[in-house]
Amino acid sequence: MKKIFRSLAFLLVILIIVLGVFLLFIQMNDFNPPAQMKITTEGQAIMRHTGSESLRFVSWNIGYGGLGKEMDFFYDGGTKVRATKEQSQEWMHQISRWIAQHSKADFLLLQEVDFNAKRTYFTDQSQQLAPLLPDHEMIRAVNYKIPFVPVPVYEPMGKVEAGMLSFSAYKSIDNVRFAYPQIAGWPDRMFLLDRCFIKSRFATSLGNELVIFNTHNSAFIDDPQKMQHELQAIRDQMLLEYQLGNFVIAGGDWNMNPPEMQRLTYNSGHLFTHAPVHFPDHFFPDDWKFAYDTKVPSNRQMHEAYRKGITGTTTIDFFILSPNVELLYLKTFDLDFAISDHNPVMIEVNLKPPTE
Repeated sequence: MKKIFRSLAFLLVILIIVLGVFLLFIQMNDFNPPAQMKITTEGQAIMRHTGSESLRFVSWNIGYGGLGKEMDFFYDGGTKVRATKEQSQEWMHQISRWIAQHSKADFLLLQEVDFNAKRTYFTDQSQQLAPLLPDHEMIRAVNYKIPFVPVPVYEPMGKVEAGMLSFSAYKSIDNVRFAYPQIAGWPDRMFLLDRCFIKSRFATSLGNELVIFNTHNSAFIDDPQKMQHELQAIRDQMLLEYQLGNFVIAGGDWNMNPPEMQRLTYNSGHLFTHAPVHFPDHFFPDDWKFAYDTKVPSNRQMHEAYRKGITGTTTIDFFILSPNVELLYLKTFDLDFAISDHNPVMIEVNLKPPTE
């Protein structure tokens, strides 16, 4: 009996040492960007000044080309970790095709793009997408970089390097990655996304600048109160730019319903469900506008493969516009979640000239 206890104790010590070495390895390789970091652009935009012409924006969480209609996801109650290589390549091909068809958009804000990850067979998706937009500059911001994700135990996710892309047909003045506040403690924060938003600045012929935000917020499933920390961070920057007289547009995956969304229903055959939280009422001044489609959802649940009318859907992808930006057109494209767990959202806007 003593030998058994000694053997078990020895194995326990070995496991503790292995776990300690693993955590030390992750800690030493932890992605820990500064609160604000300048981002260099790739590619070359042709146009330098925007002004009286209308501008078209697209926001789309492409689900790293790995979350098409047939996919469920272990983290959301499903069982699968990654799609087959053939599925992933086909979904990414279809995503690329859609983006190429809408390459005339002035600005494209993309979330969940893989740069070097096991789940997408170590394909740099930014280099797949950039040639589709030869007249746009590209801004890349990493928000998920870890050498090895150990879950699920039966098929670990492994290495992940992913983030957000902003494409612009106009030459930017500067681009900054703003880190969202850390909302998890050690060691959990080493294995979670390092959430952020991209703030891009552009000259206009109207005198004031156009400031665009690309965001991907946390889901706040466990603690909705923590959303205040993230929302406050991006709101403060947006209000500051508007107070300076600039035009402000923020789009992305907010991971929450916009205000009043709980009172809407879809008429497109999709089943409406609520997100765990919704955007706080009156968080922005009343003259700011939330631009979202009331007919077509932007996101679906991932606990099962998608079944229209059965799998829950909601809207968590939308734009927020400052009062000096006029909304002309809005559409969420109903792709039936065939190639991503999100649908792309498009708006067209005018910048209102400042009044004397």
